[in-house]
Amino acid sequence: MKVLLEKAIESDAQSIFDIQVNAFSPLLDIYEDYNTNPANETIERMLTRINTPSGAVYKIITDTTLVGSICVFWKEETQFWISPMFILPKYQGQGIAQKAITQIEKIFPQAVCWELATIAEEKRNCYLYEKMGFSKTGKIKNINERTTLVYFKKIL
Repeated sequence: MKVLLEKAIESDAQSIFDIQVNAFSPLLDIYEDYNTNPANETIERMLTRINTPSGAVYKIITDTTLVGSICVFWKEETQFWISPMFILPKYQGQGIAQKAITQIEKIFPQAVCWELATIAEEKRNCYLYEKMGFSKTGKIKNINERTTLVYFKKIL
């Protein structure tokens, strides 16, 4: 399956936002992390991500279908943060996220450090990031009694 990343523009916001809600709603139901789950964000938050000068939103496209997005922010010139990254549920488990991460690293060759956080209880997500060369930093953040964020870093 061919995966393409394409930089999002304002007119893409609604489509990307709809996929974000679709992708994160099942996790919201499980973890009840109402204050941090991207399914609870607004379209305005997506527009802010698209328009920020310190980051970029990329559409994840397989063949000709928009299936997700990866948002990247630069903390410093060579230090980058991924958040959020999401794939429509029916496309998950097909290696799309791996290809998206590989491609985003090529788009930003100046990066020497990538960071992200995910729900610790989502073992598939943790496995994916470890498989892609990320390591747990030791930092965790308890969101509620069901949800813990775990932080990852990849040094290139």
